[in-house]
Amino acid sequence: MLHTLPAVYVPQTGQGLAAGLTCVFTHSTNRGYQRVIAFNSDSPHLPASILESAFDMLETCDLVVGPTHDGGYYLVGAKAAHPDLFCNDGMGTENALEALLARARALGLSVHLTDPFYDIDVAADLCQLADELQRMPGKAPRTAKWLSEWSRARPE
Repeated sequence: MLHTLPAVYVPQTGQGLAAGLTCVFTHSTNRGYQRVIAFNSDSPHLPASILESAFDMLETCDLVVGPTHDGGYYLVGAKAAHPDLFCNDGMGTENALEALLARARALGLSVHLTDPFYDIDVAADLCQLADELQRMPGKAPRTAKWLSEWSRARPE
């Protein structure tokens, strides 16, 4: 079961997603957290069960990664900070997952993958999410409400 902790804001040093990920893992592991997971903000419908599974996987491996269907990843977790794991080359591209896994192999890290999932990058992804949440709004109630209000408010 996931244990929720109060939100902690970590000032990012450096620019971009790679710097942000490096910063949060360094900050968290320096404060004694033994399993740290960072996940994207463009998957509001991500089931808590995936996060629980990722935390469990970190008991037996160095790194856990959640692949997206478009070649990226929605989640990355580790037991320690690995400053050379993240770099800006490949971030946000269809090769992001491949590049991350190659760097993990080069660092000698054991890796487990969670179930693939989709994130919201393009209009088709948003349409998929809207359709899904229309059928099952409980998956992401606030997002479902916003999408419903947005679709009623926009001109045809």
